[in-house]
Amino acid sequence: MTAEESPVFTGLFPVNGATRLYGTIGDPIRQLRMTAVMPQVFAAVGANAVWLPFEGDATLLPVMLKALATLRNLGGFTVTIPHKTAILPLLGRVTPRARASGSVNLVRRDPDGTLAGDIADGTGFVRGLAAQGHRVRGASVWLVGLGGAGGAIAAALCEAGVGRLLVTEIDEARAAAAIDRLLQHYPDVPVAEVATPPKGIHIAINATPLGLRPGDPLSFDPVTLDPDVLVAEVIMSPAETPLLQRARAHGRRIHHGRHMLDHQIPLNLEWFGIDSKGIDIVALVRAIGT
Repeated sequence: MTAEESPVFTGLFPVNGATRLYGTIGDPIRQLRMTAVMPQVFAAVGANAVWLPFEGDATLLPVMLKALATLRNLGGFTVTIPHKTAILPLLGRVTPRARASGSVNLVRRDPDGTLAGDIADGTGFVRGLAAQGHRVRGASVWLVGLGGAGGAIAAALCEAGVGRLLVTEIDEARAAAAIDRLLQHYPDVPVAEVATPPKGIHIAINATPLGLRPGDPLSFDPVTLDPDVLVAEVIMSPAETPLLQRARAHGRRIHHGRHMLDHQIPLNLEWFGIDSKGIDIVALVRAIGT
């Protein structure tokens, strides 16, 4: 066995010359749960792979992509804030559902070196709601934030058959573009923009980055909502954001951001071509998170 072939053990898995590289691009990336979860997922499915954090701001994104595309041992990466929308036009190929969402959070390096993009945020979020017993079909939903995650969740909610989707977004151009995409792809779903917390909704979702950093203002005040509204979050760390803390303190039901990731990881593995061999990945990820 050569020095290159001899494994170096780092945690749960060996690293050698055949190890595939995966990771997450974002800024910041210190809040990532993936770096703790994916090594254990790889170990469970028998994948010779590592998961790395790739931190870089918007000015570095094109440079990072060019460099990563040249790495023949790169399997792919996920994309987090603030790059989910900016990365879409920089990729060689993207799926139709990514175009409908206006964002990408999954990128793989195909054999020809092309970086191909897809989106799993929205589907993972909707599956997470359903798994916790929250009905989506026919529901009236208020979504705050139409950035990368928000655009994907909006599309997935429409695909799941919500009865009405109300959206709030401070960037007028972003809001107009997102609503146009939704109406084009899902003409049977009523979509409207609102400026204030609406009445008569079943689910309220924060899809903004507000809550990631200490001192962030609330994206909305859950106390202004009807008492039976479910308050849902996309942020995974901290596990219970100030929004969820305030909602819980005032008797509102809450839904944590980690459920989106729990149900997104099986989609990620499929996109990367990693066989999970019949393992219940959602149960595994949930156990890792406890």
